[in-house]
Amino acid sequence: MAVTLPARRAGAMSPRAVARSGGLHPVGVFFLLAGAFLPIMDFFITNVALPSIDTSLHASASELELVIAGYGVAYAALLVLGGRLGDRLGRRHVFLAALVGFVVASGLCGFAPTVGVLIAARIVQGATAALLIPQVLATFHHTLEHDRKARALALYGATSGIAAVVGQLVGGLLVSADIAGASWRPIFLVNVPIGLIVLVVAARIVPHTRSDHPVGIDLPGTVLFAATLTALLVPLTEGHSLGWPWWTWTMIAVAVVLGAITFVIERRAERRGEIPLLPPSLLRLPSMSRGLVMVLAFSIGFGAFMFVFALTIQDGLHADALHGGLAILPMAALFFLGSVFAPRFISRFGRGALSAGAIIQLAGLAALVVVVVRGWPHVSLWDMAPPLALAGGGQSMLFAGLFRSVLADVPTHLGGIGSGVLITLQQSGLALGVAVLGTVYLAQAQHNTAHAFATVEVAQMAIIALLAIGVAALPRFTTPSANTPTADA
Repeated sequence: MAVTLPARRAGAMSPRAVARSGGLHPVGVFFLLAGAFLPIMDFFITNVALPSIDTSLHASASELELVIAGYGVAYAALLVLGGRLGDRLGRRHVFLAALVGFVVASGLCGFAPTVGVLIAARIVQGATAALLIPQVLATFHHTLEHDRKARALALYGATSGIAAVVGQLVGGLLVSADIAGASWRPIFLVNVPIGLIVLVVAARIVPHTRSDHPVGIDLPGTVLFAATLTALLVPLTEGHSLGWPWWTWTMIAVAVVLGAITFVIERRAERRGEIPLLPPSLLRLPSMSRGLVMVLAFSIGFGAFMFVFALTIQDGLHADALHGGLAILPMAALFFLGSVFAPRFISRFGRGALSAGAIIQLAGLAALVVVVVRGWPHVSLWDMAPPLALAGGGQSMLFAGLFRSVLADVPTHLGGIGSGVLITLQQSGLALGVAVLGTVYLAQAQHNTAHAFATVEVAQMAIIALLAIGVAALPRFTTPSANTPTADA
C-alpha cells in the first residue's frame, strides 16, 4: 500500500523525517530527478565528442557507432527488468546500488585506454542506468498522490528532455575546454562527483519502498525481450556505417521472429496466472496502450532531431564542439522554462495543453527548416535561435504531458513494471530515430546537407502533427483517485 503524506505536512518536516515516515519530501523528488538526469544526459553527451574520441583512440566508424549503440541497447533491453527488481528488492536499495555502478562505469569510460574498453564500459553504464531509472518513477508512483504525483511525473518528463538537450551543450563545452589536456574524457568523469553527491544525500532522504505484491523475474521473458531489442537496434545502428552487410538484414529478420515468440510466451504466462515481464493486460490499459504509442513516436522524432542537428552544425556548418553545443542553448532554455509551467497548464487545460504544445513545436521546427534551407551555407547560430526556442517551449509541454498520462491508470503495485515499460519505449524510440531517420540524413548529406536536414525535419513535423491530433485519444485528466493524478478535464 502506498504511503503518502499531505503536501503541507511533508513540507513542514525535514527530508529525513519524511523519509522515515515512508513519504517523499520535495527535496527527495529533486535528488531522485538528479539521479535520473545523469544517465539520460549520457545518451546524448557523446554526440559532440565523437570526433575527439576518434582522434584520441583511433576508432573506426563502426566502433564509434558502438560507443553510442552499446549504451543504448543495454539501457533499453534491461529497463523493464530494472523496474521489476525495484518492485521486488526495494526501490531505494536498487537505486543506490545502480547509482554506484553507474559512477564506477563512468570513471572507467573517462580513463579508457582503448576504444574496446570504452565500448565495454559504456555497455556497463547502460546496464546500470537501466536499473536506476525505473526506481525514480516507481518511487513517485508509490509515495505521492494527486497534484504532487502529477507534478513529479511532469517534472520527470521535463528532466528527460532537458537532459537530452543539456547533454550536447555540456559535451561541447567540456570537449572544447580540453581540461588538463583530457579532451573528451571529462564528459564521463563529470558524472563521478555529481553521482557521489546524489548517492550520499539520496541514501538519507529517499524512503524505502517496494511492491506489496512482488513478482518473479520472468527469466524467459527477460532473455527474449533483451534478445529482440538487441537484434533490432544493433543492425539499425551499425548498418549504414558498415554498408548494410548480410548479417544486419538477418538480425532484423530474427528480431521479428523473436518479438512474435516473446508475445506468445508472455501471453501464455499471464493466462497461467503469472505476471510476465510485459503483462499484456497492463499494455491494454487505455493510458498505456495509447500513451506508449505516442511516447514512441515522439521519441523517434526527438532522437533523430538531436542527432542530425549536431551533425548539421559541426559537419555542415563546420562549427567546433563548443559552438555545436551552444547552438542548442535556445531550445534548452525554453524547454526548461516551459517545463516549470507545464504541470500547471496541463492541470488547468488537460489534453488541450498537449495539443497547444505540439502546434507550437511544429511552428518552431517549420521556421527552423526555412531558416536553414534559405540561408545555407551561411546560416548563423543567431538565425536559428528564435525557431529553436519556439520548438523547445512547445515540446516541453508535450513531453511532460505524455509522461504524465501514460502512468495514469497503472496500479500502484505495478508501478515499477509500468515505469520500466514507459522508459523502454522512450529509449527504443530515441535509438530508432537515430538509426532510421539518421540513416536517411547520412545518405542525403553526402550531396546536400541542408536538404538532408529538411527531409528529416519534415518527417519529425509529420509525427508532431499526428500527435497534436492524437492527444484527443488519451484518457482525460480527471478527478483524483488512489492511482490517478489530479487535473481538470
